Amino acid sequence: MGFSCKLIFFVTSVLVVTDLAVARFVVEKNSLKVTSPDSIKGTHDSAIGNFGVPQYGGSMAGTVVYPKDNRKGCKGFDDFGISFKNKAGAMPNFVLVDRGDCFFALKVWNAQNAGAAAVLVSDDIDEPLITMDSPAEARASEKYIANITIPSALIDKRFGEQLKEAIRKGDMVNVNLDWREAVPHPDDRVEYELWTNSNDECGVKCDMLMEFVKDFKGAAQILEKGGYTQFTPHYITWYCPQAFTSSKQCKSQCINNGRYCAPDPEQDFSSGYDGKDVVMENLRQLCVFRVANESSKPWIWWDYVTDFQIRCPMKDKKYNKECADGVIKSLGLDLNKIDKCIGDPTSDADNKVLKEEQDAQIGKGSRGDVTILPTLVVNNRQYRGKLEKGAVLKALCAGFEETTEPSVCLSGDVETNECLENNGGCWQDKAANLTACKDTFRGRVCECPVVNGVKFKGDGYSSCVASGPGRCKISHGGCWHESRNGITYSACVDAEDGRCICPPGFKGDGKSCVDIDECQEKKACQCPECSCKNTWGSYECSCSGDLLYMRDHDTCISKTSSEVKSAWTAVWVILLGLAMAACGAYLVYKYRLRSYMDSEIRAIMAQYMPLDSQIEVPNHTHDDRA
Repeated sequence: MGFSCKLIFFVTSVLVVTDLAVARFVVEKNSLKVTSPDSIKGTHDSAIGNFGVPQYGGSMAGTVVYPKDNRKGCKGFDDFGISFKNKAGAMPNFVLVDRGDCFFALKVWNAQNAGAAAVLVSDDIDEPLITMDSPAEARASEKYIANITIPSALIDKRFGEQLKEAIRKGDMVNVNLDWREAVPHPDDRVEYELWTNSNDECGVKCDMLMEFVKDFKGAAQILEKGGYTQFTPHYITWYCPQAFTSSKQCKSQCINNGRYCAPDPEQDFSSGYDGKDVVMENLRQLCVFRVANESSKPWIWWDYVTDFQIRCPMKDKKYNKECADGVIKSLGLDLNKIDKCIGDPTSDADNKVLKEEQDAQIGKGSRGDVTILPTLVVNNRQYRGKLEKGAVLKALCAGFEETTEPSVCLSGDVETNECLENNGGCWQDKAANLTACKDTFRGRVCECPVVNGVKFKGDGYSSCVASGPGRCKISHGGCWHESRNGITYSACVDAEDGRCICPPGFKGDGKSCVDIDECQEKKACQCPECSCKNTWGSYECSCSGDLLYMRDHDTCISKTSSEVKSAWTAVWVILLGLAMAACGAYLVYKYRLRSYMDSEIRAIMAQYMPLDSQIEVPNHTHDDRA
C-alpha cells in the first residue's frame, strides 16, 4: 500500500529441491518488497504455500496482525475470543503466526476460520526456507486442506522478528501479495461482476487484467446487448485508520478525509501519481457505468475502460481528468451527470458510490470477502478459472439451460463489426470518407489510417492528421480550406511536420483561418485621394476623380499628366533610337574607311621596301653595258 508496509510476492524460479521420506517437492522462492516502515524497507525471501493459492493471477492488500494469544495458531482462535474479520472498507487482516507444534495447513485453516485473509508463518530457526506442505502433512490434513482458500507463505526467522518489532512499536504494517500463475478451474453462472482497478502501472497483474478486458469486450457486449447477462464492475478501496488520517501517506493516498484509499501506483510518495489519483479514476469508471446503465447502454463501460487505458496511460502522464473527459465525450456520455455522480472528493463525508462499493466487498451468501484483484464473481460465487476470454465465456454459457443458450455460446462466434455504430467512437472525415476505426477479433481499434501512401497521425479518437509529402492532396491535410467564386485557399503546407499555416491575406492557427481586413489592420491605401475596399483574401484600392492608383507607390496620379508624360517618353525613345543608329553607322563607316586606307598604304610601301611579312623580291634593272 502507498501508505504502509508492502510485501509483494513474485514467483521467480525453482531454487531448492528437498527430499522428505520417499517424496520430492519444490520450494518456490519469492521476493517480499517492503516499502515502509523505513526500518524494514527492502526485499526479503519467502516460500509460498502450495495450498490455498488463488486460482488465477491477482494481488491482495492487507494489514499484518500478530495475535497476543495462540501465536502458533494450532488451536481455533475462537477459543481465545480472537477474530480477524474486518469491517466494511477496512483492509483485510494478514495474520502472522509462529512455526511449530502443528502442521502448516492447520495453522492456516484456523486463521481462515477466524476471518484472516492471508497467513504469514515465521520460521522458528535459522534455516533455508521450505515449501509449506509435505506428503505426510497432506494425508493427515486432507479433510480441511482442500477447503483452504486463503494464501500463505513462510518467511525466515530474522524477517519475522522485524515484522513483530514493527507491530510492537505501533507501526501500521500493511502488505500486498501478488501472484502470477493461473490455474484454470471454470465455474458456471450468467450474472457476473468483475472487481478491477484503473491503475496501469502495477506490473504483470495490471497487464493481465487489461489484456482480459480488451479480449473479452466483444463477447461481453454481445451478451449484454442481447440481455443474456447482467454485468457489474466493482473497485476495491480501503479506509485509513483514524489515527493516521493526518499523515502524509494517508493524505496522498486517500480522498474524503481518509475514507477511501488506494496504494501508491509507483510505491513512491515523493513522485509520480498518488493513490488518491487511482481512487478518483476508479470512482469515475463506476460513474461511467452508472450513467451508461441509466441510458440502457451499460456495455459502454467496456469501451471507456479500454479507450482510457490506451489514451490516458500513466507512463505518458495522461492519467488525469482532462484526458478522461475526452474519452467520455467521444463515447457520447453526459459529462455533467458523471461529474455529479463523482461528487466532492475533498469533503469530510461519505461518498455514496464508494460507500456502496466498500459494503459490497463484504462476503454475501456463498461468496467470501473480496480482497484479491482481479476477482471475477459469477452469481455471487467467486470464479476460480483462468482469467481468459475462452474460459470465462464457457463459464457464463454453462449457466444457461439447454436449448436456451444464445447463439454466441453455440457457435463460438463472438465477433461483430463495432465500426458500424457511431464509427466505433473513432475519428472520421465524412467528406473524404476516411475513418480510424478498424474491426478486429478483439473489437474495434481506433488507429489513424494510411491513404495512398500518406500516413495520418494522431490518437485515432479525436484527431488524425495527414503528414509527409502529398498530404495536402488528401483532404487538405486536415487544415483549413475554403472556396469562393471559383477561388480556393488552403492552409496546408506540404511539410513533414504537418503544419497548417494560413495563406497571405488570412489569419488564424491553420485549423481555422479568417480573412484579414487589410484596409483596417494593414492600413492599405493610405494616400489622401485613395479609398480602400476589403475583398476575400486581398483588397482593392481606387482613387477619387480623374486619378489613377499606383499600388507600388501607394499614390494617385492624374491620368492626363500620365498620358503627356507617356507621349514625351515615346519621343525621347525615338530620338534616342535615331541617335544610337547614327552613332552605329558612323562607327561602321569609320572602321571600313580605315581598313581601306591601311590596305592602300601597305601596297604602296611594298613597292619600295620589303615588309616583315613578305619575301624579298629581286630588283630587275636595265643593263648599261654595250
